Amino acid sequence: MSSVAQRAVSETLGTAFLLATVIGSGIMAQRLSGGNDALALLCNTLPTGAILTVLILILGPVSGAHFNPAVSLAFGVVCQSCCYVGALTFGYFRGHCTRGRGGLCWSTNGRNAGGRTARSLALAG
Repeated sequence: MSSVAQRAVSETLGTAFLLATVIGSGIMAQRLSGGNDALALLCNTLPTGAILTVLILILGPVSGAHFNPAVSLAFGVVCQSCCYVGALTFGYFRGHCTRGRGGLCWSTNGRNAGGRTARSLALAG
């Protein structure tokens, strides 16, 4: 059985790698798709699915490979979920800061759902 510190480091690294892959594949999709939304979706989905599979296989035995605070809380591991949530949050910010950006801000792209435009709080630079 892994120690709490090992599980926290595992979750932090996994979250940071996952976030960096999602951001990188989004940038790649935008640059390579030439306006083709289907190709952009494919360029974003394949690397994300591949890295998620790799991370689960590698880090799953150590920490359970939650990579999401909601999953950690849903498991009901009360004393350890605080450590996981902290590790995941740190991983999100660490993965984002490696891209030379930092901080939280409102997204500049509105999401149209049922005629309503919504903005979300997002990591941005």
